[in-house]
Amino acid sequence: MALLAGMLTFVLACGAELTVVGALFGFRPGGSPVADGSQAEWADPDALSPVPPTAGSPSPSGNVETKQVTETARIPYPVQIVDDPALPEGQQVVRIRGVAGVKTLTYEVTRVDGEPTDKRLLRSTVTRAPVTQVVAVGTSTTAACDPNYGGCVPVAEDVDCAGRGDGPAWITGTVKVTGSDVYRLDRDDNGVACDEKT
Repeated sequence: MALLAGMLTFVLACGAELTVVGALFGFRPGGSPVADGSQAEWADPDALSPVPPTAGSPSPSGNVETKQVTETARIPYPVQIVDDPALPEGQQVVRIRGVAGVKTLTYEVTRVDGEPTDKRLLRSTVTRAPVTQVVAVGTSTTAACDPNYGGCVPVAEDVDCAGRGDGPAWITGTVKVTGSDVYRLDRDDNGVACDEKT
């Protein structure tokens, strides 16, 4: 009996020591080490469960395609107004006709299963610069007449007979050429301007 009591005391003492050592180093009988050995709890591999997906994480999508596309856009031309004392007050004449410009836009387009989901501008390049339109506005309060004609032919960049030419000024009826026919109004050189039946 004494021998049996001694063996039981030895086993109990060894079990207590192993339990203390296991707690210090993070071991548990039938388990696995804990990530942090300083903690008193043990990890049971049978109790571990998969980590659920984080809220807001992207879900698997369909066929994603990204490519660059180019488009062209119109650039409106600016308009410049200038005073012209040779024109009657308020009269407007286009001196330089404006031309619209063109710009090329490059986009990155993303499509999912063939449907566009995103469009981002990468660059914008001016392919053709616009041309400014210049408009002259008359400021003269009195009609100025060219001294080369017997009637009142206005002083302008160009003068045509009514019904022909592109102006910007025209005369109605006939006038005599008393000097140099600066506007070439007398086509048949008979000394009378705008008398041709054309």
